[in-house]
Amino acid sequence: MKTIKNILALIGLFCVASLFVFAMQDAPTDENFEKKVINDYNVYALQVPEYLDFAGEPMPLNNPDIHERMDRELLVNTYWQSNGLLMFKRAAKYFPVIEPILAKHGVPDDFKYLAVIESGLTNAVSPAGARGVWQIMKTTGREYGLEVNDNVDERYNLELATEVACEYLKKSKEKLGSWTLAAAAYNAGMAGVSRRLEEQNVSDYYDLLLGEETGRYMFRIVALKEILSHPDKYGFNFRDKDLYKEVPTYKVEVDTAVTDFTKFAERYGINYKILKIHNPWLREPHLNNKSKKQYFISLPEKGHYTKQP
Repeated sequence: MKTIKNILALIGLFCVASLFVFAMQDAPTDENFEKKVINDYNVYALQVPEYLDFAGEPMPLNNPDIHERMDRELLVNTYWQSNGLLMFKRAAKYFPVIEPILAKHGVPDDFKYLAVIESGLTNAVSPAGARGVWQIMKTTGREYGLEVNDNVDERYNLELATEVACEYLKKSKEKLGSWTLAAAAYNAGMAGVSRRLEEQNVSDYYDLLLGEETGRYMFRIVALKEILSHPDKYGFNFRDKDLYKEVPTYKVEVDTAVTDFTKFAERYGINYKILKIHNPWLREPHLNNKSKKQYFISLPEKGHYTKQP
């Protein structure tokens, strides 16, 4: 009996020792951690770059509060992979439209990333009533010369809306003194940002205590700028053929009413759906145009769509 107890004790000791050895082997080390990152899918911390800026204006990353807020937006937007890939795809399609308009107005190229966080580069509709890629409110659109009504809403015209965004941003920069504050004002309004600066006796966005949305605003813009500028660094893999492309178009001038856009589209070898894809600012299946205004309707060049007879 004593012999059996000794044998069982030895077996137990061996098992405990084995577990200890295996535990030691599985303990994380820098070496096996790096191997797992390379060979398997893992969620891991990102390194916030030492230098980030918006429109040439540096972000004060040496401030621990700023560093943490930037870290948050990099993590959120890097690991929201499906949305990230969509942003790469849409940017390839719409940035070539936005970039030359920004350049024409002398507005920094970084503002194209503002459009990304405003709408995801879609014709979004906000609960407050903002519309289009640039999320322009009705009153602002009209103030800057856009036609906004049930028949025609030029906030959905990317080229015209980008022109308006540029004018607003230039005015904000002149009033507030920096492009960073001008971007914040696009979210909170010029008066709102100006009032907060005065109340808190500061002159810089990064020194302001702001609400959740405006407080995250610049960090989200800079995060999207960093990720979209360095896809490989943040684990996004795609080929050029995976990206969306803008369909080449030409413009047809219209200075009269159009009673039926279905028939209008058919005259150009397309259907009503395709006409609306390229002219989302036409809100109804007809054009009133009582004032004989000059409109330019975009039509796709032949060979890019197929249509059933």
